[in-house]
This record gives sequence, C-alpha cells and structure tokens, in this order.
Amino acid sequence: QVQLVESEGGLVQAGGSLSLSCAASGRTSISRAMGWFRQAPGKERDFVAAISGSATSTNYAGSVKGRFTISRDNSKNTVYLQMNSLKPEDTAIYYCAVSRMAGPVTARNLYDYWGQGTQVTVSS
Repeated sequence: QVQLVESEGGLVQAGGSLSLSCAASGRTSISRAMGWFRQAPGKERDFVAAISGSATSTNYAGSVKGRFTISRDNSKNTVYLQMNSLKPEDTAIYYCAVSRMAGPVTARNLYDYWGQGTQVTVSS
C-alpha cells in the first residue's frame, strides 16, 4: 500500500501562484510515475500533469501547459505542482496519484493510489 498526503491548497486571486506538494509513504517506488488530477464541481476528474519515475519526462494537459510545472524529489518521495498565472477555471479539488507505470501517463485508470485531495480556489 502507498499513502499519499497532499499539502493544503488555498484561495488565490486570478493571476497568482500556488504550490502543492504530495508526500508518499509506504510501499513507494521511485520507478513509478506520479501525477496530478483535478475535479471541479459536477465534472469528471481530469488529468493535469504527470512526471516519470526517473523525473526525466513530464506530461501536461493542454489547459495548464506553460503555466504549471510538475517536479519530484525521489529522496523525499514527494511530488510538487507549481501553479502560476492561475485562472478561475483552475478552481477544483486537486489530487495526487501514483501510477503502476514508469512513464508520465495521462489515463486515470493507470493510477493505483490517490491522495485525499486538496481544494484550490481561484477568485476573479
């Protein structure tokens, strides 16, 4: 089993920045990709960003590319999501997840472990 604990989200004005972190514990493996997803009210949980186990490759949703940056520190079993130029449409609950794959996959069903989620609200 893998346990994931996300940092607290928050409220930020449009155009602002926010950073999330997610610490993994338990049967972690640095060979596994990690990712971030988000779910707005009444919507599906959508892919945001992913990073390979080796941290050498990343993948982003088109809506966040150029604004969000995913990174990881394998010595700390932690993945980060730096969010810049935030927009009201970025408002959602953000979840981190650990994949069974090594590469930065986007499909939700390829992720086996999930954090509890953290609320990010962007005001206009």
